Amino acid sequence: MATRSSDTPSRPVPAERPTGRTRASAKGEQTRARLIAAARTLLAGDDSIPFTTRNVAAAGGVTHGMCHYHFQDRTDLILAVVEDIRPEWITPLEEAVGAPGPFAERAERVVGLLTQPEGADLSRLHSALHWFALNDDRVRASLAGEYRRWRSCFVTLYQVLADERGDGPDPRTLGEAAAAAVDGLAAIRSLDEEADAEVDAEAVVRAVVLGLASAGAGR
Repeated sequence: MATRSSDTPSRPVPAERPTGRTRASAKGEQTRARLIAAARTLLAGDDSIPFTTRNVAAAGGVTHGMCHYHFQDRTDLILAVVEDIRPEWITPLEEAVGAPGPFAERAERVVGLLTQPEGADLSRLHSALHWFALNDDRVRASLAGEYRRWRSCFVTLYQVLADERGDGPDPRTLGEAAAAAVDGLAAIRSLDEEADAEVDAEAVVRAVVLGLASAGAGR
């Protein structure tokens, strides 16, 4: 029987086709993403459209039944939004603090990041999430966990300072103080347009972050 020689081109192996399960999974992820995007839009809106699973489904172009297939109730949608916005406000801070370098370099990255203006949609989202947290234990627990993660970035930053100095200041005390001051500044700027225009955000954040470092040195 003749055999194929080594220099005879072989027939290309066809690419494996995605299974029905894979296609269904991808479609399901797309539908879920559309619902989360619609939920974000409603939460950041002007409250003219109530935040309900039915309205989210309509905004996302999905049936109400399909919405409940992915999310059991309104709270599940809100929790998904809490997770969805993490890369927009927590992850960048974690990266700024966690990247290599001494305290001075990391502090400069943090100051630069924190003085960037927060988008209007993200600001309204945070306000809406805080309101729901007052009335829903699950939302409150989820949002509290996100803020713990955000505050821990400042503790990590001052831990770097403590390690550099050896017998340095308490990183948790300085970190929590910095987080509280920065969060307060963000609240002021979001509520008071005149203050937002008049306050030099970079100077304030720099004074907080570096001032606390100097204060800690005197312990």
